[in-house]
Amino acid sequence: MLNLAIVLEDSAEKTPDRTALVYGDIRMTYAMVDGLANQVAGLLAARGIRPGDKVALACPNLPYFPFVYFGALKAGAVVVPLNVLSASREIAYYLEDSDAKALFCFEGTPELPLGERGKAAFDAAPGTEHFIVLPAQPLATESSIEGAETLWGALDGVSDRFESVQTAADDTAVILYTSGTTGHPKGAELSHQNMLMNAVVSDEMVPRYDGEDSTMAVLPLFHSFGQSSVMNAGLRRGAKLVLMPRFEPAEALSLMRSESVTLFAGVPTMYWALLATIRAGGAQPPETLRSAVSGGSALPLEVLREFHETFGVQILEGYGLSETAPTASFNQLHRPTKPGSIGFPIWGVQMKLVDPDWNTIEGEGPGEIAIRGHNVMKGYYNRPEATAEVMRDGWFRTGDIARRDEDGYYFIVDRAKDLIIRGGFNVYPREVEEVLMTHKAVSLAAVVGVPHQTHGEEVKAFVVAEAGTEPTEEELVEWCRERLASFKYPRSVELRETLPMNATGKILKRELR
Repeated sequence: MLNLAIVLEDSAEKTPDRTALVYGDIRMTYAMVDGLANQVAGLLAARGIRPGDKVALACPNLPYFPFVYFGALKAGAVVVPLNVLSASREIAYYLEDSDAKALFCFEGTPELPLGERGKAAFDAAPGTEHFIVLPAQPLATESSIEGAETLWGALDGVSDRFESVQTAADDTAVILYTSGTTGHPKGAELSHQNMLMNAVVSDEMVPRYDGEDSTMAVLPLFHSFGQSSVMNAGLRRGAKLVLMPRFEPAEALSLMRSESVTLFAGVPTMYWALLATIRAGGAQPPETLRSAVSGGSALPLEVLREFHETFGVQILEGYGLSETAPTASFNQLHRPTKPGSIGFPIWGVQMKLVDPDWNTIEGEGPGEIAIRGHNVMKGYYNRPEATAEVMRDGWFRTGDIARRDEDGYYFIVDRAKDLIIRGGFNVYPREVEEVLMTHKAVSLAAVVGVPHQTHGEEVKAFVVAEAGTEPTEEELVEWCRERLASFKYPRSVELRETLPMNATGKILKRELR
């Protein structure tokens, strides 16, 4: 028997008085978080939630998230974390598609009126029977949302002792919804084994230090990277999680110093923003930082180089997807790091390159990454046809194109869906972006394919300039033309103050298209 809640329970038993969560002035010990999770589990059991029932959770990086998450797991329920930026119709879709029986929803703030959207979604999803508000004000027992009960009101009188339901290793623990770049989002069913093994292996790949480890939790916890590699791995380690609901680079650097953060995990745009803040004189690098992990999308080599020079820490780049719980490969400590590489498969996981017909590609490639191991999802919830499209004989095909060197290290070339075909030639946007990022006036770049009457697609770049610089389109086109093959360089460059990003900081190329 296996229940993912053990990552919290074990640390609460070993180090009950150690700080588990920090949010502003709130500091919670492991014993406190575990006790609140027990109360949530008892509440769910009393409300008729049975093992296997789905419990949705819409909450930013606040202390509520961990204890509601683990409370649902202790009750044997399946957690369905929801993107807090979702519109009410999207939340209703997730509730109905997952067959959720309950929704825990953060009340929100004027800037994030999540509770109103959650209530509208709950009213539109008749199969969801319970709506519980996580109030913006600490310990509030009344909600600003008409007819809704708050968590603290619901927990009144509920015991903080609960014996976790025994679940099988292959029972579903979490359903994570994909971003839905093509069609409706699909729910990836991840088992207790998927999630627990990924947390354990992720934890073991990052060095431990004397004293208390402190992890910055700024990646959204509803996302697989923040949930598994930061929250679950951090709690399993007994680390202090410093919660940050919204990434602001200057505030993040300040928290790193005040809370003696030893590990930072982020997406490439977060590292870019930290460096830009330091270059602008807005902050200094923290002295305690010992480890940095990047994932979510390819890390530009210029960012990797500058971060190492500025912080004195080598960013370890990894790779994964929601469907792989998420980590699949990593630059690991017992092997040399190769800049620009996503490393090699983590313990217990295999990777290979395949062609569109699932044939294995030997040698360097390129080819589409396929993965199998303890991290691969059970399938998409209630979607056998969609599951069959991406899974065969235990292998999951990712949609990402990579090459492999003679030492077995993998290098992402690009997303298959981002590939630009110009006049019959393949252009990988990342290669063009890397060249643009070497220009002294370029701070951030994204490259996409746009329709063209004769070539099929043309290469277009979107660029954010470095502060105090004014590069011209002609200058940047010429920079690329001198460094790339004639079919690869962008024919147009659009300068912008910002680029569209999702909640995790990944650039939304579909919006740029």
